[in-house]
Amino acid sequence: MPDQLPKENKLGLWTSTSLVVGNMIGAGVFLMPATLASYGSISLVGWVFATAGAFLLAKVFSNLSKLMPLADGGPYAYSREGLGDFAGFLVAWGYWISIWCTNAAIAVSLVSALSTFFPMLATNSLAAIATGLGTIWLLTWVNSLGIVTSGVVQLVTTVLKIIPLLAVAIGGLFFLKISYFLPFNTSGTSSIAAITATTAFTFFAFTGLECATIPSGSVNNPEKTISRATMLGTGLAAIIYILSTVSVMGMIPAGKLSHSLTPFADTAVLLWGSSARYWVSGGVAIAAFGALNGWILIQGQTPYAISKDKLFPAIFGKVNKKGVPIAGIVIGSVLVSILMIMNYTKGLAEQFKFLLLLTTITVLISYLFSTVAYVLIKLQRKLTPASGHWPATILLASLTFLFSLWAIGGSGQEPVYWGFILILAGLPFYAMILWKKGKQL
Repeated sequence: MPDQLPKENKLGLWTSTSLVVGNMIGAGVFLMPATLASYGSISLVGWVFATAGAFLLAKVFSNLSKLMPLADGGPYAYSREGLGDFAGFLVAWGYWISIWCTNAAIAVSLVSALSTFFPMLATNSLAAIATGLGTIWLLTWVNSLGIVTSGVVQLVTTVLKIIPLLAVAIGGLFFLKISYFLPFNTSGTSSIAAITATTAFTFFAFTGLECATIPSGSVNNPEKTISRATMLGTGLAAIIYILSTVSVMGMIPAGKLSHSLTPFADTAVLLWGSSARYWVSGGVAIAAFGALNGWILIQGQTPYAISKDKLFPAIFGKVNKKGVPIAGIVIGSVLVSILMIMNYTKGLAEQFKFLLLLTTITVLISYLFSTVAYVLIKLQRKLTPASGHWPATILLASLTFLFSLWAIGGSGQEPVYWGFILILAGLPFYAMILWKKGKQL
């Protein structure tokens, strides 16, 4: 069992931090400046609000990891402890779906990044599918070798992916043109509407900040390590995100930037010449590879935790001799493979993109439930106002809850509606599990 692994077979501070940073920083962040360019430099305010919200959530998860240091499953475990089995199941169901949808998207972005070096991947669907499937199952095998092996791969790829981001972020600061940041708001809407939209959009780059809490039984000294990794990882990602966006926006005019398919590569070319495009594209590929590795790890750990509580089929609780919940990883990778193939299948590509849009809501809902659970867990454990620092607890929980609601609202009416439908679709599954449990009793 993961929580019974010897100390040398567990994740330490830096591998846990790389799980947080690596899962947050995927290939999508390399396109972020181009998407934000249509709003103008007011989008930087959105980054600030998103960062503030991310730190609030990181602090909530940090505190929860101290209250429940061996809570495998992270948001699921906290929601179940504070709000009961039903709430825990809803969080787990939505979060699990979001993981394999996210992994499918990462696999697609990896193939896209590799097309810079292998142009046929952009035109040949069979080659693209084969490359994507090959990567998914390569990393499935890597994760089967034990969590330390997964952690080492995650640490190495995280370091490699942030090198081009930091190079552009720091290098670009010396060549900024203030005129490129004007006008401040080019969205055609009010400043409040523009900030709300860019905050909701940029906050999605922080999803994954909770990842260190999920394999808690496989983390060395979890009470301290998870808390530190969550805060440190969020801080590192925030610095990279904001500095790199400032540099790219300050070097490429907004009109040109909004139509760029490779904003970081275009900035690197301005800084170091045409050859720089290739190492930035390599950074995008490594970012996708590392994020896929980290999320495949989570892909097995999440259903494993739920299965232990008998809220998911028992097969997800099976582990191999390395203590890896291999059944959950393999089943998840099968689902990821099917979804990825959908993207390259005429008639299913739009459904694939729509499903990705929905799953971001399920992650935000898990944050909402975890925030409420944070207060209730402290109450259940009879922590007195003096020992529990209640004014700070209530303030933190209130601000985090309101921010999560704001982010959900900023996602748009249709994604919110269908996101809730997606979560409620798990009710028949939950009813079947309850029936089976009752029959066993």
